[in-house]
Amino acid sequence: MLGKTALAVAQKSIRQRITAEAGLLFGLLFVGIVLVPIAIFLVGDAVFGEYGGKGYNYFFGTLSGKIRDGDQVAWFLVLSPYLTIFVFRLMAWGWRQTAQPRN
Repeated sequence: MLGKTALAVAQKSIRQRITAEAGLLFGLLFVGIVLVPIAIFLVGDAVFGEYGGKGYNYFFGTLSGKIRDGDQVAWFLVLSPYLTIFVFRLMAWGWRQTAQPRN
């Protein structure tokens, strides 16, 4: 059974972990909402030409409308930076689990 001090340390550690994960999520959500659409627009503009002939404002307005409507592809696009980090962290965890010798 954990003493009061050990329990307090464990709760503080959990709070710090949740705070750090929320910070990572919101930081990468910002990247997904602001920087990823800019990159997609610039690459698309260079490869295919102007989006619908109406520029970045139209592109971003269309994307933000789809996000507000709950479009799964738009949400995947916005969450893709966090999902990428999550997948790499999951792979690293799996490698660590398989690298440990079994008794």
